[in-house]
Amino acid sequence: MSASTVRLGLRENLAQFALLVGVNGLVGAMLGQERTVVPLMATRVFHLHAYSAVTTYIIAFGLVKAATNFFAGTLSERVGRKPVLVTGWLVAVPIPFLLAWGPSWTWIVAANVLLGVSQGLTWSTTVIMKIDLVGPARRGLAMGLNEAAGYGALAITALLTGLIAAHTGLRPQPFFLGMAVGALGLGLSTLFVRETLAHAHHEAKAHVGAAHLHAGLSTGAVFRLASFTEPSLSAVSQAGLVNNLNDGLAWGIFPLYFAHAGLSVARIGILVALYPAVWGVGQLLAGPLSDHWGRKWMIVTGMGTQALALALVAAGHSWGPWLAATALLGVGTALVYPTLLAAVGDVAHPQWRATAVGVYRLWRDAGFAVGALLGGYLADRYSMPVAIYVVAGLTAASGVVVALRMIETHRATTPA
Repeated sequence: MSASTVRLGLRENLAQFALLVGVNGLVGAMLGQERTVVPLMATRVFHLHAYSAVTTYIIAFGLVKAATNFFAGTLSERVGRKPVLVTGWLVAVPIPFLLAWGPSWTWIVAANVLLGVSQGLTWSTTVIMKIDLVGPARRGLAMGLNEAAGYGALAITALLTGLIAAHTGLRPQPFFLGMAVGALGLGLSTLFVRETLAHAHHEAKAHVGAAHLHAGLSTGAVFRLASFTEPSLSAVSQAGLVNNLNDGLAWGIFPLYFAHAGLSVARIGILVALYPAVWGVGQLLAGPLSDHWGRKWMIVTGMGTQALALALVAAGHSWGPWLAATALLGVGTALVYPTLLAAVGDVAHPQWRATAVGVYRLWRDAGFAVGALLGGYLADRYSMPVAIYVVAGLTAASGVVVALRMIETHRATTPA
């Protein structure tokens, strides 16, 4: 694509943007196939009893995805976005087959290593490509649509696989859906998605930033900025880590917590799906609102809402309170998730923005592993409610850090 034909904006790139929204929905569906069924497989198929053993697959997923996010960002700066996206889908194809017929828990952990690689490459790249296309004015909207598609599809798939499992058993039928999703995602990404690196280069020519945020920074310099030294980027990175820390807990512990209370597989599937469903739909509103209201206080409010919701889950003992609490958890996460990504896009120079997104997503998705480790340890040592209360406290503390450290990153611009 020549420089003269590159145009930034949602309307100007609507067809490719819409395609990438659909592709990220398929990325979310690959993750959603696990959310209801795999925790129950751990105890009912493979007869694992220690919560720390059950959560090993989430630890493997989180660590691998975190590292892959980082390399996906830097790699996409060098070879382009599309090759990274297609590679991610190639890695995804065998995953549902391993989940459906793996003969031991080791095979399930191996499938989640592949899932971490695939999600790191595909989700990171769809985020970067949408930021490339829309330019600065609609960044919050773009992230809201991206994350809504991913987590909306995750919720639908979690619900469907739970309903299938309730009627056919935990394996292999629930994973047939993932097999179809993998084939469709690979086909669309290979045949129809177009490269967007030229859009980032085009935006960089007109970008004006603070003196210390100039173009041409090394990967190490970007890592230090996004992790420790730049107030807003570092505040966003720690909030992302804690956000996914509580999501890792919800993924690994919630289904077992609800099952321990005697809920059916179908009802567990509804609770597991409701949280990302509200999260997904809510981002359609939260992303654009952050373009008008700013990023900082939406993030603070969202972290506080998540902390309250987690405490209500721990305090609850029946279907009704848990339904309300998981919906509230989705609301809090919706306020935070696209807003954090948009804040990274606000601060980072276009020439190293993909690397900054990769660093942020490294910290954010390391939260899956931290949440699974911490949740499993506390559940084994004390109880599942204690594990949930501790994570609620950490989430509230993270919101305080954002309030004290983050500088508002968004400046009103004319929509493109």
